[in-house]
Amino acid sequence: MTIHSQHLKILRMSALETKLGISRSTIYDWLNPNSPRYDPTFPKQQHLGRKSVGWLESEIDYWLLQRKIGVHLSATYPLIQNGV
Repeated sequence: MTIHSQHLKILRMSALETKLGISRSTIYDWLNPNSPRYDPTFPKQQHLGRKSVGWLESEIDYWLLQRKIGVHLSATYPLIQNGV
């Protein structure tokens, strides 16, 4: 029996900022339920140690893909998005 392991990559904050092209404060706003910019779909950080966190790159990639699909659907089918 062959077991294939998926290569998991953890992105630390600086790598996440670079990948998304946004600032650290925007990321924290997306994670903060009290922020007007809160995004409940944004992947949660993984605790790596007492003071270190990171994000699974695969979860970030999936989130980006879902956002792209959502933008594409709303541009292609605007009436569906408005409930018509």
